[in-house]
Order: sequence, then C-alpha cells, then structure tokens
Amino acid sequence: MEALAGLPLLDLVIQGDVRSVAHHLWSLGHWSYLYPQQGHSCILTRLQKSDPIFNMGVDIMKPVFNLEPKYRVTTLTREELTRGPRTPLAVKGLVWFTDGSGTVEGTRAGVYGQSANRRLSLSLGKHATVFQAEVYVKLVCVHEIELRTGQRNMLVFVLIIRRL
Repeated sequence: MEALAGLPLLDLVIQGDVRSVAHHLWSLGHWSYLYPQQGHSCILTRLQKSDPIFNMGVDIMKPVFNLEPKYRVTTLTREELTRGPRTPLAVKGLVWFTDGSGTVEGTRAGVYGQSANRRLSLSLGKHATVFQAEVYVKLVCVHEIELRTGQRNMLVFVLIIRRL
C-alpha cells in the first residue's frame, strides 16, 4: 500500500528508527547486553556487525536539566516607572538594549551593551516567533552580562517599550 502512495515502507522506517535509538542508547552507555542474541539486544549486535563504524564512539552528551529559576521577575506599575510626567527611569549600573523582530526572511534578535560596547545579532530562522526572539534575547543579554562582569544574582531591569 505504501508503494502505491509513494511512501517509504512502514516496516523499514520503524526498523531504521529502532536502530537509530539503539545506537544512541549504546552511545550514552544505557544499552544492556544481557542476552546479545535474543530480544532487543540483537538489534544493536546486528547493527554493529553490519558495519564497523557503528562500533566507534560518538560525541554525544547526556542532556542535563537545571530547573531552578535563575531570575525573578518584578513588574512595576506605570506610575512606578514614570514617577511623574515624562520622567525617564534613572539607570544606575549597566545599560543594555534588546530587541526581537520578524521579517519575511526570518526572525532576528539583537543585544547591545552600551556600557560594555558589545553588539550581538542573532538569526533565529523562519519558524521562531517574535515573542520567542524577545524572550531568547533577554536570556542572551543576561548571559552576556554574567560573562563580562562575572556577577551572579544581580538585579536586572528590563524595560519593554511597545508602540501602540
């Protein structure tokens, strides 16, 4: 049926995916050879016998997730920000600007550190949204500040200005 529709044979697709996952698990050290010629163990044994390249080590890192928040968000009211008519926010310390934008070519993000004279322009491809670019560029900005100053647990003000 797959051949009539011009699709790859489902059993071959499944076998390829299974071999790929088996090799990946072996590369991470999570593969067990309790019974090399039986059950699931024979998948990798056959794969490694088919081509010696599958016996080589690969450069794969285990993903590590740190779910502790590295930041705290404090939202100020308009009155707290303005403190009167047309009064700009008093900035003490580092001054950084960020922006994310979308065009026909794709989504981009930029960071400019006024006090550090640092400029970064990042292309995020065609599938990222402007919101994703805005969030990502804030994280890049904080990372740059940490790299340049070596400071951690600092207070960072993010002023978002939107045109209406």
